[in-house]
Amino acid sequence: MSAHSVQTEGGKQLFSQASAVSIHTGNIVNWSRLKKKCPTSPSEELQDCIRETLEKWCTQVNPELLKDPPATLECTITQDVDSISPEEREELKVSAKLFLNDPGSSGIKDAVEKACSALEVSQLDSVILAPPPLADGASLSLAHLQPYWEELETLVQSQSIVAIGTSDLDKVLLEQLYQWAQVKPSSNQVNLASCCVMPPELTAFAKEYDIQLLTHSDPKELIPMLSFQEAVVASMQDNLAYEWITKWVLRYSVIVKSRGIIKSKGYFVYAKRIHY
Repeated sequence: MSAHSVQTEGGKQLFSQASAVSIHTGNIVNWSRLKKKCPTSPSEELQDCIRETLEKWCTQVNPELLKDPPATLECTITQDVDSISPEEREELKVSAKLFLNDPGSSGIKDAVEKACSALEVSQLDSVILAPPPLADGASLSLAHLQPYWEELETLVQSQSIVAIGTSDLDKVLLEQLYQWAQVKPSSNQVNLASCCVMPPELTAFAKEYDIQLLTHSDPKELIPMLSFQEAVVASMQDNLAYEWITKWVLRYSVIVKSRGIIKSKGYFVYAKRIHY
């Protein structure tokens, strides 16, 4: 068996023993294989990124890890990570959107710390919150948002984040959050699939309170559980892939302020194995 095959098998063995996995794609702007394919949706792009990252990570596993397998695997391709030097930091805006999947545990602090550490920055310029999907028939309320928003506020106060924003709030809920919050939302994303024109009452409220309205095309759940499991099966041939559930996804982009171009973009994904 070749050294490459030994490493790959070692990676699969580590993955099969892990109880949690933290995946960082690195800068996907440089991925020529993604450019050729042009994913049709944000979900498909992320699924492709997870599969590619795990396959590549498998070929570069440190054999020393097999002697003492970690409970949480850090699957990162170091050479694909574009950190930000102090000299260029002022010229760049680092934005993130955090998709939470589990109402029971948010992982907000962990996600922000991982992004800051990997990019070698002390803070993110903005973080937009996408709260966990609700059960069928349930409506998003201020009570749902409050615990997550309080975590974000703590990170603003500790200067880990500059500005925080929301996603898919109507005028009533945005106003409730604004009135309650200590750190006010600086932006609100609106999905144009659900409304082709910005609602006038939302536009008026946002203008009055200086809240930036942005558009997006993300689904409610960026990576459905089944899609993550399919990526695990494709890359790891893991027979127990059905045990994995994603806890959160952080998508970040680094933009050159003066030119408005994306210098780098990537994903952090955290998933846990649930033993049925």
